[in-house]
Amino acid sequence: MRLMVLLPIVLCSAFVQPSKPVKLARSDVRFISDAPLERITASTMEASGLLEVDQRTFAVRIPVRTFDGFNSPLQREHFIENYMECDQFPNATFQGRIIEAVDLTVPGTYDVRAKGQFVVHGVTQERIIPCKVVVAPTGIRVTSKFDVVLSDHGIRVPRVVQQKLAGTVQVVTDLLFKTSTPAP
Repeated sequence: MRLMVLLPIVLCSAFVQPSKPVKLARSDVRFISDAPLERITASTMEASGLLEVDQRTFAVRIPVRTFDGFNSPLQREHFIENYMECDQFPNATFQGRIIEAVDLTVPGTYDVRAKGQFVVHGVTQERIIPCKVVVAPTGIRVTSKFDVVLSDHGIRVPRVVQQKLAGTVQVVTDLLFKTSTPAP
């Protein structure tokens, strides 16, 4: 009986070490531009980040140049060089804190809001983004869906392509944070 009481506690502490930040182990970040004449979808699995479980703080970095899946190579080139200006602004970042006082060491599903500094194209905006957090033995999974207004970040869409590139894009994220496991 005593073993049955201790087992859940041991299992929970085995996959989340509150004193250490957990690293982003897997990511899928995509954006969707749904304009009248064209739908553009691109994604990257190259994000990196940390989640401080005790403090509910986080930092995520996305190398913009790693987005792929555009409708054509020329479209990707325009995204990297003309719109995102990756040579000058290579990363998009989001750094902040989970507002709700949830215990990220307790398994479960939580609807929370992440508040922080969202930086795209070198322009910082304070954002509150709704997220779903699932704490499980496999790690802490964070998913979200939110809109980004391009002009809010100094990204200008020329009149000639306004029917092909939406002024507001939807961003969808799926991030899995895990503690690093020691090598055997």
